Amino acid sequence: MTNANKTLIYSPLFEDSKLINKSSFPIHYPPPFPAPGSVPSSNNTGTGTGPPSSFPPPSSSSSGGREPSKIDSEYEGPKYNKNSLEYILRSGLAGGISGSCAKTLIAPLDRIKILFQTSNPHYTKYAGSLVGLKEAFKHIYINDGIRGYYQGHSVTLLRIFPYAAIKFIAYEQIRNVLIPSREYETHVRRLLSGSLAGLCSVFVTYPLDLTRVRLAYVTEHKRIKLTNTVKEIFNEPASITLINNKYIPTWFAHWCNFYRGFVPTVLGMIPYAGVSFFAHDLLHDILKHPIIAPYSLLKLTAEEEKIRIKKNQRRPLRTWAELVSGGLAGIASQTAAYPLEIVRRRLQVSALSTANMYTHEFLSISSISKKIYQERGWRGFFVGLSIGYIKVTPMVACSFFVYERMKWYLGI
Repeated sequence: MTNANKTLIYSPLFEDSKLINKSSFPIHYPPPFPAPGSVPSSNNTGTGTGPPSSFPPPSSSSSGGREPSKIDSEYEGPKYNKNSLEYILRSGLAGGISGSCAKTLIAPLDRIKILFQTSNPHYTKYAGSLVGLKEAFKHIYINDGIRGYYQGHSVTLLRIFPYAAIKFIAYEQIRNVLIPSREYETHVRRLLSGSLAGLCSVFVTYPLDLTRVRLAYVTEHKRIKLTNTVKEIFNEPASITLINNKYIPTWFAHWCNFYRGFVPTVLGMIPYAGVSFFAHDLLHDILKHPIIAPYSLLKLTAEEEKIRIKKNQRRPLRTWAELVSGGLAGIASQTAAYPLEIVRRRLQVSALSTANMYTHEFLSISSISKKIYQERGWRGFFVGLSIGYIKVTPMVACSFFVYERMKWYLGI
């Protein structure tokens, strides 16, 4: 065989040039880098000593010992810089809109649930049954009309937009630190990411949450002004411990009135946010299993698929699948955190009780818990849970659905 039948091929993937018989071997000119979503072959036999490829094949341990599937392509390609200001602002916008949509959807149920949880004397007789829920709806409509269902909702929106925005921003950033790549993705890290994100958001927005509860608790037939409620909370007797501390200014002691019930809120947020995000991500994985994927994944055009791989976006689920995963995540998180939520609500309205109005002390978590148990036994910690399920299931489903779709439309 003469050199005329051989062609000198140079490939940037190999340091050596080789003579290949073009009559017996088809000539291919590989691109300088692998295409997005592809994995370089590990069977290269080049004898060069140059630097290794920038895209080494993944080890069997990184994928649990299984071959990468088409579903795994969402983890390939260049990663979006999650630390950039653009990503933070876009994820915050997506989170804020998702939270506002979800809260508006269930605002009437939220008002009734607060009235049940705080043992409002006008609504105690309705608590504990779906029939009572129906009667409570009637009672509010007869006395206050449609507006009664949304009493305090303006404060809810003022609170929920920054709350949801901070929660989702914090989750994306904390998750990016704890789970920088797929081999770090464990159940514990997922749970911890959600819990820390919830703590960040609740610390910033808790005063607005307490104000919202106060507005929803009042049932007198008069229009309640937000400014009056804020002044009323600030002027209530502060903790005697803070007042007697000479290093703490009086204004700060009264500002702490806006954090009544904060400790049980923090304790409740750990399981609530953690379980919510964990369950949602876990259900995402289940619904993306190769057997279920053809029915659960949103069908994309070739152009949309190229953009998705380029931006390293998670392939979205179909509407029904996203709503199911969000709804089940809401049920799991509500069950885990509900007893502490009952204690928190009772602490938030404790100052409105005439017995506590002029006493310079905050009721403790233990004293509130004992009081609840004495009144209704262990069932007292789950008063309104059925309403909670009816409320939380569509709320969390709507929240995650809108968030995932907003992320997709915003290109993150």
